[in-house]
Amino acid sequence: MRAQLPWPVRLKRALPAALSAVLVAGLQAVGLGPSAQAASRSVGVWLTNSPSPLYYDGQRLDRAVDELAAAGFTTLYPNVWSRGATFHRSRWAPMEPVLKQSAPNLDPICRLTRAAHRRGLKVIPWFEYGLMEPADAEVVIQHPEWVLQRSDGTTTYAMHGANMRSSPMKDLRVWLNPAHPGVRQRFIGLISEIVRRCGVDAIQLDDHFAWPVELGYDPFTRASYTKDTGRQPPGDFTNRHWMTWRRHQLTSLLRELRSELKNRQGGAGISLSPGPFRFAYNQWLQDWEIWSLGGLIDELVVQNYAYSVKGFLKDLDQPALVKARQWGIPVEIGLLAGFGGRTTPMPVLTEKVRLAAQRGHGVIYFYWEGLWGQYAGPEGGPARQQAFRQLHGSLFPDPFPSRGNLRPGRR
Repeated sequence: MRAQLPWPVRLKRALPAALSAVLVAGLQAVGLGPSAQAASRSVGVWLTNSPSPLYYDGQRLDRAVDELAAAGFTTLYPNVWSRGATFHRSRWAPMEPVLKQSAPNLDPICRLTRAAHRRGLKVIPWFEYGLMEPADAEVVIQHPEWVLQRSDGTTTYAMHGANMRSSPMKDLRVWLNPAHPGVRQRFIGLISEIVRRCGVDAIQLDDHFAWPVELGYDPFTRASYTKDTGRQPPGDFTNRHWMTWRRHQLTSLLRELRSELKNRQGGAGISLSPGPFRFAYNQWLQDWEIWSLGGLIDELVVQNYAYSVKGFLKDLDQPALVKARQWGIPVEIGLLAGFGGRTTPMPVLTEKVRLAAQRGHGVIYFYWEGLWGQYAGPEGGPARQQAFRQLHGSLFPDPFPSRGNLRPGRR
């Protein structure tokens, strides 16, 4: 039987949209809505191994933390689960190949965490690939029954520049089934492992913690849906009842993870970094409004990678994000500093950060090398490093505005 949704969520669904303000006031009265004071804001950055040499050199990691602390950053989001591999020895998955070959004993996430905590920064490991795996991953080969399927039986996706016709299987992706008990055990095990080992402040899921809307026609899901409803899944994958049923399975996994972290892993929090709400729900079945109001996440980082200031502002004022400012949890904006051949010039970045800060949001930059590293663009690293220091000092004067928001008393 599917787990029942929390009462605030059930109430919200039952009320007409016109009464949403009344609902928010009621939630506030019982401590589930916006607090009297707005949640503090973070200044964060995503750090990855690709493309970056950061994870393979301990001194480079220490130096990065020092530079980020000096520039007014408060929170680091290192990717810890990428392309079917981890950055430590794990009982659940293989170690990332380059790290295994070059520095298997470095343990970059734990080292980064220790260095950050010494400087008063929070660390929230980012499970970048979520429920997605390389099509040739060992877990996929061993457990084909865990893989979600389209109605025609296909499973693979071409993502991150891959091509369905020409790319090798290692560059294609499949999605593991969030409703399958084996997938759930492994997913929660991967996350609990890093929390327990490194003493991090929280963990982050992103747009890959999802159920792609066209998937769900594999034998396991068909049987589960029929058992719950007495019907076969409809051929139209956008059927609202069918979408809702699958969304509930994803929500149930999030609730199970929440319980594990709260009750057995010292109360670690959960950060979520989805895309804009309509896209997140209609394409990935991520209902981050329900998850926020239901107390399943502690921080919301909405990705806004619009290149122009005008496009950024339009996405910044989307209705769901405007409502999110009243939910009493930190609501941050993920924006592009630089990646590959696309680096946001400092004047444009400054204006975007200013617009976000005006609306009460913190900012999380993608990604480390785009700040003042190898993707600093024509402005150059030293100039951008100084500019970030000045920007954060003017807009976020408290150097650690969000310390303790996700895990009070952890350190």
